[in-house]
Amino acid sequence: MNYNVSEKFKSLKPSAIREIFKSLGTPGAISFAAGNPNPSSFPVADMKRIADEIFENDPVTALQYGITEGYTPLRELVKARLKRVYGIGTDDDELIIVTGGQQGIELSCKVLCNEGDAVVCENPSFIGALNAFRSLGARLVSVELTDDGIDVDALESALKANPDAKLLYTIPTFQNPAGITTNLETRKKVLELAKKYDIIILEDNPYGDLRFSGEDVPTYKSLDTEGRVLYCGSFSKVLSSGMRIGFLCGGKELISKIVVAKQVEDVHTNVFFQMVCARYIEQCDLEGHIAEIRELYRRKAALMVGALEENMPKSVKFIRPDGGIFLWCSLPEGIDLGEFVKRAGDRLVFVVPGTAFAPDPDAPCRSFRLNYSMPTDEEIVKGIKILAEIAREMGAG
Repeated sequence: MNYNVSEKFKSLKPSAIREIFKSLGTPGAISFAAGNPNPSSFPVADMKRIADEIFENDPVTALQYGITEGYTPLRELVKARLKRVYGIGTDDDELIIVTGGQQGIELSCKVLCNEGDAVVCENPSFIGALNAFRSLGARLVSVELTDDGIDVDALESALKANPDAKLLYTIPTFQNPAGITTNLETRKKVLELAKKYDIIILEDNPYGDLRFSGEDVPTYKSLDTEGRVLYCGSFSKVLSSGMRIGFLCGGKELISKIVVAKQVEDVHTNVFFQMVCARYIEQCDLEGHIAEIRELYRRKAALMVGALEENMPKSVKFIRPDGGIFLWCSLPEGIDLGEFVKRAGDRLVFVVPGTAFAPDPDAPCRSFRLNYSMPTDEEIVKGIKILAEIAREMGAG
């Protein structure tokens, strides 16, 4: 059967990361490719107790349809935490629970952009967002990153050249995949440009709770005085990725349109897990739990950085993370990234090539992403040694 797939989906390719997962069942494989939280960060005992309480005392609410906006107690708890921790939330804001941050990104584009409109994004950027934008027929306009965050001059040039741009998608804190955190001065300039060119900023912040060194930087949303920022967050990295509990916070008028768009997609996010999440926040020490995760990732990031410093050729550059779960490496000129990744896979060490995160996947790239949250300490040390050996074999000095 020859299926006539829609034009929007003909050019879409499966996630390179998900494809790599298919190779990880091989005994001895070391994966630096995942974006998963460490399983030890799942508060299993508390969740089991909470789940038992829900099914004992309130099974109907958990198993029945819910409202699209989300389980009301959870929404109120998330609003309160955003205000307390991040200074987010005004009388003009509303919040909706979504099925993971991924849905929040997709719904934002669906509501704000017509087919063919430009979405401005960082280069590199989160593959899930890029594919969401592509699937909706948006036109990707990329802006390079600097050490301080998105290149402000290049951003203004892009906005001038693309007057149909409706949305700027950015991951300003522990950017995925580059690990860069946009500084405060740059954030203020970006907000000024968003106002000047009348675009919405979609601030994706799935890793903001995972800072383990350095000082916090105010979110775009907390600096916003016009309702120009739509803030996307998630419990995937601090409670459970499999629960798929995310949220969007933005102007009431915009959120009301997103509610309608979500009704078309899945009616509402899983009510049971919304209840588990809400009761965990109410009954347990969420901030203490997050502090333990930060300490775990601080140690694992330091181990990976130490292994890179000890083993990797000096011509291979990398960004030292202050938080999050990723580390970004760049090979020197003259080394083919595709061949490097292939040789690593042949030796059962899996990394994600930077081309997977490029708005233009055909553009030249010499970088790759490493994850330190999932591999064991032994795997980190062994895997980095193997990658260093391959880099030297290919001419890195």
